Amino acid sequence: MPETSHDLPVPDFAKVFDEAPAPFLLLTPDLVIVHANRARLEATATTLEDTVGRHLFDVFPRNPADPAADGVANLGASLAEARDTRRPVTMRIQKYDIPLPDGSWTERFWSPRNVPILDDDGEVVLLLHRSDDVTDYIRDRDEARRAAERGQVRVEQVESDLFARTRELEQYNAALQLSSERERRTARSLAGLATTVSALATAETTEALLHLLFEQGRSALGASAASVVLHTPDGQGLTLTEDRGSRLLSADVAADSPLPMARAAVHGERVLIEDTEADRPGHPDAVRLLQGLGTRSWAALPLRSGGRLLGSWTIGWAAPREFDGDDVRVLEAHAAQCGQAVERVARLEAERRRATATRSLAEALQRSLLTAPPQPPGLRIAVRYRPAAQEAQVGGDWYDAFLTPGGATTLVVGDVTGHDRTAAAVMAQLRNLLRGIAHSLDAPPAPVLTALDRAQQGLGVTTLVTAVLARVEPGPGDGARRLRWSNAGHPPPLIVRADGTPELLERPHDLLLGVDPDRLRTEHVVELHPGDTVVLYTDGLVEHRRSTLDDGLARLVAAGQELAGRPVEELCDALLARMAPEHADDVALLALRVEPAG
Repeated sequence: MPETSHDLPVPDFAKVFDEAPAPFLLLTPDLVIVHANRARLEATATTLEDTVGRHLFDVFPRNPADPAADGVANLGASLAEARDTRRPVTMRIQKYDIPLPDGSWTERFWSPRNVPILDDDGEVVLLLHRSDDVTDYIRDRDEARRAAERGQVRVEQVESDLFARTRELEQYNAALQLSSERERRTARSLAGLATTVSALATAETTEALLHLLFEQGRSALGASAASVVLHTPDGQGLTLTEDRGSRLLSADVAADSPLPMARAAVHGERVLIEDTEADRPGHPDAVRLLQGLGTRSWAALPLRSGGRLLGSWTIGWAAPREFDGDDVRVLEAHAAQCGQAVERVARLEAERRRATATRSLAEALQRSLLTAPPQPPGLRIAVRYRPAAQEAQVGGDWYDAFLTPGGATTLVVGDVTGHDRTAAAVMAQLRNLLRGIAHSLDAPPAPVLTALDRAQQGLGVTTLVTAVLARVEPGPGDGARRLRWSNAGHPPPLIVRADGTPELLERPHDLLLGVDPDRLRTEHVVELHPGDTVVLYTDGLVEHRRSTLDDGLARLVAAGQELAGRPVEELCDALLARMAPEHADDVALLALRVEPAG
């Protein structure tokens, strides 16, 4: 036989509070510390003896060494809002340094949430303050950004050094008294090298870089032909690229090809052919191939960066050419600049590919979790999910709509704290768990949420979650429906009647999911008639920095009345544009309309 309630052990809530892994602090409405659990004491290096009975900001004052710190002011305002509105308030990540027993301060970042605890008369008797230490996450994120910046600085420093060396070459060249054609040719090549360095620094794609290499290389070196050979991404092959007019033509080249550009790319050797007519004994196979291209002399040089062989840079001249020491040094300097430019552009393209892959993965995850809603007979459902503009494409907000075996339509909108991959993972777990429970029980919302709460505890999901679970059932009368819902600390649903009359369903709501799985949950019922519309949403639609929650709810009621009668798809888009134009927070939105009979 199943156990009855009197057979179950009576929980010691004080012990549960103290042993909870999340840091909790209990405060009076005047912000005097009543109790702190073990996780909170460990996170802040404090003791009960030194904190209980003292004002919150006497124990945790502002760091005097940081005049710009605003954590105290922000936390005070948030606690006051939770106390005055009697609603939970989630804060953005805060920098709030903690004093240590030795008198020093340690930099900390926190993710806070403040929950008012009400008595039977609805008055605030305590404030529950949860603040998770996210310092390691912030430092890892900032270090990643600094690493990226250091990489860019290094690239810029290398380019700056190249420009400096080029200017030195130009100054030296200007001081020379050129007396021969060879010296004049070297001077022209040095001047062209300076122009080439400047041009290559502007390329951001391989295609743009190759166009510049050919254009600048032929101009700087007086060449009639040019080509680039690069290793394929898998390192197993070679790709030869030439330009014909304004077009780039590419072809695969065998690694054992006798062409000088292949030898330079594979073996890293410099290949110089002064005259194809006279050099037949030295490179007979290559000479036969090169003669068909209408050139008499060739220089193929390896492209390297940081000791790594990237490919080769090859140029040819229509007339025979002698390569003296100055010629070779200029050609090698040119190849060095080309190699660094190829490496820089390859790194930029790899970063863009990784960013694109990350965005694609996030979007695929979002699409798999936030599926299209069903369209039951007599009902029309529209959904929207819009992430905060500065965050990843997934977060803790979600919507869901599905049919249960008995034919009822189940609607869900929920909010897991956070906007990152962790919040998305918890959201996915809870969404699928709630789907399975609702489908299996096929019960009203209150027992389904109770089962979810207990499953959440059993599986060790300690994150606090707000949600509204609603069930649309057949009602009395032609086309009428019955809306039955249970609210776990979430903003109230909005009903817009067929005649445009709006109503917030502000019934007493229950605790957040994850707080007390043994607390019984309640549910409420209203009748829906043809033309009536129900709107469920997350707090990002109504909570804004520059206004209170009550102001946001009043704006939602006014918008619902003004937009009444629009198709639900248009209604969702208009509500997002009007209520949350700044993309400051994630928003999940679901609208259901009872269609007129017939």
